[in-house]
Amino acid sequence: MTGSVDRNLALLRTAFAALQRGDLEACAELLTEDFIVNLPGLPEPLHGREIWKLGVQAMLDGFPDLRTDIEDIFTAGDRVAMRLRFSGTHDGPFQGAPPTHRRVSFTSIDIYRVAGDRIAEEWVSPDMMGLMQQIAEPAVS
Repeated sequence: MTGSVDRNLALLRTAFAALQRGDLEACAELLTEDFIVNLPGLPEPLHGREIWKLGVQAMLDGFPDLRTDIEDIFTAGDRVAMRLRFSGTHDGPFQGAPPTHRRVSFTSIDIYRVAGDRIAEEWVSPDMMGLMQQIAEPAVS
């Protein structure tokens, strides 16, 4: 079991290192072709590498200098859990909000399922409310 645990941790670290470099193609190659994306608020999961890339590209469009730091990572069986901190500058449009050029920082708790030597599924829980509060225009008094 230790071998698979170590392989799973190494796989996720490799994927996040590629993400940090902005190499979405290298990241996508580490996903199964039928990769499953579970997002809060959606009634059904999304499927496929292209869907994953679109989501990540939307983040990079809004925060071109986006940085992802792994604060905690651990595994059980075929699952890898991570506590992540994202930071960057809101220099592009994001979810209808025009660029504010503000620095942001927010967390996410993510769980990944590994199948063989690929990442097969993710459940992500980013603090979107905290992020959106950071880029919201201040109220006029």
